[in-house]
Amino acid sequence: MALTQVSSNKCAGGFQKVFEHDSVELKCKMKFAVFLPPKAETHKCPVLYWISGLTCTEQNFITKAGSQLAAADNGIMVVAPDTSPRGCGVEGEDDGWDLGTGAGFYVDATQEPWKSNYRMYSYVTRELPKLINDNFPADPERMSISGHSMGGHGALICALKNPGKYKAVSAFAPICNPVQCPWGQKAFAAYLGPDRAAWEAYDATVLASGYAGPPLDILLDQGRDDQFLSASQLLPDNLIAVCSEKKIPVVFRLQPGYDHSYFFIYSFINDHIKHHAKYLNA
Repeated sequence: MALTQVSSNKCAGGFQKVFEHDSVELKCKMKFAVFLPPKAETHKCPVLYWISGLTCTEQNFITKAGSQLAAADNGIMVVAPDTSPRGCGVEGEDDGWDLGTGAGFYVDATQEPWKSNYRMYSYVTRELPKLINDNFPADPERMSISGHSMGGHGALICALKNPGKYKAVSAFAPICNPVQCPWGQKAFAAYLGPDRAAWEAYDATVLASGYAGPPLDILLDQGRDDQFLSASQLLPDNLIAVCSEKKIPVVFRLQPGYDHSYFFIYSFINDHIKHHAKYLNA
């Protein structure tokens, strides 16, 4: 599959690049960012997939999170895709910030008018990794996943739905129980229809209750002053309770004073890179 390089910047001894390609799953042009650590010049490297939150593109993480130094130190490639298809002409895709453009929710839509293009789950778990493995010095046996907010939801469900595929998972302020919160209910009703069983297939709390795969070590950071925590959009307590019951290892850190922004992510991204490195470089 042909890739077009959009940008390339020397960074942390390696290169921060952005590419564009024609997506088979999403039927549109998609952009993704890839950080190539210095080690990538001579060795295959493990890959951390970062998936972003509502309204974001591939740019938010690479310009605001400050992940490159830690990724370079640990020899980890970091891949950050866009959050949804763009410019597909889907009716209603630009009517609101929490549905459609910038709000793919990492599901494979089954309902009109979304189902032909809004297939972010398959894009993130299948098409994008194949693209990375075919075009970059990536070790296909060593990958992990992380994300923020809607992307934290995406990271968790990708790991829980694919036991053994990802060596580790982490998230910042994830939407933990979308079938129970307004964001999730709006998106799932539109993308997946009225059948709540279809919704549960993309809900981390429900998936954790039935998880029977290999050990999965989860790191979650949540800002205590996050406005969306108090608005009952994120619901981390629901996920923590299920993981405790199922004996799924979770480190949950409630960080005083922090909100939902990238200032929060910037403050703790090094801890998350180290968490992934522990498993990716084992």
